Amino acid sequence: MKSVSLNGIARVDLGKKFSKKIRKNGEVPCVIYSKKKTPTHISINYNELRKIVYNPNVFILNITVGEETFNTIIRDIQFHPISDNILHVDFLELKENELVSLEIPVNLTGNSIGVRNGGQLNLVMRKLLIKSFPKNIPDTIEIDITEMRIGNSIRILDLDNEDFQFLQPENGVVVSVKTARNIVEEEEEEEEEEEGEGGEEGSDEKKEEGGSASEQEKADSK
Repeated sequence: MKSVSLNGIARVDLGKKFSKKIRKNGEVPCVIYSKKKTPTHISINYNELRKIVYNPNVFILNITVGEETFNTIIRDIQFHPISDNILHVDFLELKENELVSLEIPVNLTGNSIGVRNGGQLNLVMRKLLIKSFPKNIPDTIEIDITEMRIGNSIRILDLDNEDFQFLQPENGVVVSVKTARNIVEEEEEEEEEEEGEGGEEGSDEKKEEGGSASEQEKADSK
């Protein structure tokens, strides 16, 4: 997984009053949590942090605070309900021998047969929750949809992987190819046309039979 370096400033004063002051100075109040350490309260430059938060990819964040560096991932983010600005971020420190749970984005590859035939691609899960050791965390979860036809779907149980564990129900549909409405209408129109053609052929046959019968009657009368 890709890593990004950030600089953090240790916070001594805590509380809402000081958090507001930090935000006015272009910083975001943050906390680094660790299973075996006391939480570390820091602030990070807003513009540097937003490049990470408003990014579809997932990164390992190396946060330097003074002479100490924390290897972390984002655990939780609080946004302003109206402006959507970042208010607070919680980080979780990673340890090589400790499992961690996080969401990884799904990346589709290939050109589906069903889509080429007019089907509609439906990505149900854009991210998947996994549990993994830090060294095995992937950048994305790659899914090849080349062989997917109309009506096909790929579930979590179809995604074989030995490096990490999926935490969502294995029957959950990740991506599917559905029948588009226009395809159904076209098929119905084709069926109606075929039935109509069949009726015309039947009437032509009757006409031919009728013509043959009348000709035979004329011959008999002579």
